[in-house]
Amino acid sequence: MCGIFAAYKHENVQDFKQRALQLSKRIRHRGPDWSGNTVRNSTILAHERLAIVGLDSGAQPITSPCGDYILSVNGEIYNHIQIREQFPDYGFKTLSDCEPIIPLYLKYDTEAPKHLDGMFAWCLYDAKKDRIIAARDPIGITTMYMGRSSISPKTVFFASELKCLVDDCDDIVAFPPGHVYDSETDKITRYFNPDWIDEERIASQPLDLMAIRTSLETAVRKRLMAEVPYGVLLSGGLDSSLIAAIASRETEKANRDLNVDEYDADGAKNLAGIDDQGNLHAGGWSRVHSFAIGLPNAPDLQAARKVAKFIGSIHHEHTFTLQEGLDALDDCIYHLETYDVTTIRASTPMFLLSRKIKAQGVKMVLSGEGSDEIFGGYLYFAQAPSAAEFHIESVKRVKNLHLADCLRANKSTMAWGLEARVPFLDRDFLDLCMNIDPKEKMINQKEGRIEKYILRKAFDTSDDPNAKPYLPEEILWRQKEQFSDGVGYSWIDGLKDTAEKVISDEMFANPKPHWGNDIPTTKEAYWYRLKFDALYPQATAAATVMRWIPKADWGCAEDPSGRYAQIHEQHVQA
Repeated sequence: MCGIFAAYKHENVQDFKQRALQLSKRIRHRGPDWSGNTVRNSTILAHERLAIVGLDSGAQPITSPCGDYILSVNGEIYNHIQIREQFPDYGFKTLSDCEPIIPLYLKYDTEAPKHLDGMFAWCLYDAKKDRIIAARDPIGITTMYMGRSSISPKTVFFASELKCLVDDCDDIVAFPPGHVYDSETDKITRYFNPDWIDEERIASQPLDLMAIRTSLETAVRKRLMAEVPYGVLLSGGLDSSLIAAIASRETEKANRDLNVDEYDADGAKNLAGIDDQGNLHAGGWSRVHSFAIGLPNAPDLQAARKVAKFIGSIHHEHTFTLQEGLDALDDCIYHLETYDVTTIRASTPMFLLSRKIKAQGVKMVLSGEGSDEIFGGYLYFAQAPSAAEFHIESVKRVKNLHLADCLRANKSTMAWGLEARVPFLDRDFLDLCMNIDPKEKMINQKEGRIEKYILRKAFDTSDDPNAKPYLPEEILWRQKEQFSDGVGYSWIDGLKDTAEKVISDEMFANPKPHWGNDIPTTKEAYWYRLKFDALYPQATAAATVMRWIPKADWGCAEDPSGRYAQIHEQHVQA
């Protein structure tokens, strides 16, 4: 994961170059390892690199052997080995997993993103045609924004974060996931078109528990592609615990079964990734390191300890105080570029933890985002009136992940140059699980079917005495805790109490005129919006924000905390 900035068809690109480099510098936290830029014709591409794959030769922007094609990428391409094999005569210059995008473009043009398995946001400049192509991964795991300026109306800007564009653009959008931009048509078109993307088409595939297990194991294995030490974020909840358990098994297997030298017989460095037989080739540590954070004695910390001991990970537990969390809010909102209550509550502990992890020499972690959207794991899904409505809400949540949990996971970790990979959002895993009949996902406590029942059941080995369990039973069947709750219930309570002190009744009764119809409904939300406006006063900034709230017409409380769901064991009244 890195940071990219691009300006296409700038009327005076040489004069703009120094300004472009300063704008790119605003996201150097994403890529502290190296900075690069290329100017060609009237276009500049800039790149801030976080080196994880192709350490010695993967600096960007990457230029084709002929010099006509320049590529700047933020992300990871998991099938890069297989793509390279399709182009034996191309003449690859690096070991970067991103370089194969160039020959893919030469063969498939704007269809190239369809052939990528990974998380990515990239810009490719074709100097022969004076053309730029930009694309974002199917779900929007990797952030990217697109902007235009009335002062330079022919210019199109792209950047990994909003902060690069707000001062120069008066029209900014979050680049839509699963889409590609082509300057020849000046249009953004969808390239990712799975059958489940239409929420009105209700899934009907029968349940296959073993397929769920196998697919998630494969997804985790892909994401262990790295030449640097890696770890897992472990909250002790179902999702992160499953990812940690699988990662521990896969790391052990890779170290036990494969005897692969770092260099081949000719002295060339071998590629990191998954080979044609599905085997993992990676560097890093011989045992998985797990990382947890919470207020002292938080529910998540206690559960994470149990999981780490069970799976044999080297565990690192960090605590923070309420005051430390409050002190970090402004920095967190600056990096998140949002005022959404749910995102800020959950991101602040993750932001603090990411700094600790990076200080321990880790550059990449696996995380559990996406499962709740895929399987309807948020407790408010228990109030879904039918399987069809359950499915529709699930698809909508997945399609909006780029404005919510993916944004949080990406920006709160990349604030410190730490890359988060999310196996649950693997393309093949999504295709499998989003097509399962939603009747199988429905929450029915009377029948013992708690949230994410089929995911839990897929990894329940209790009926096989010879199988090694993935997790302790009390973790596999632990009730959902949203991360902002699990780090300690007093975290959210402390945020609310502080907002009550900071925002007077008079202030709350008089929202700012420029907020229009986007009026905060709580003092906490009002407080965050003031902080956001102080950091990003430009009118274009707020237009990219989406607020995450439970589904009101299911009778859900507006507060996104899981404790307000009727089925929560520690239920509180709204």
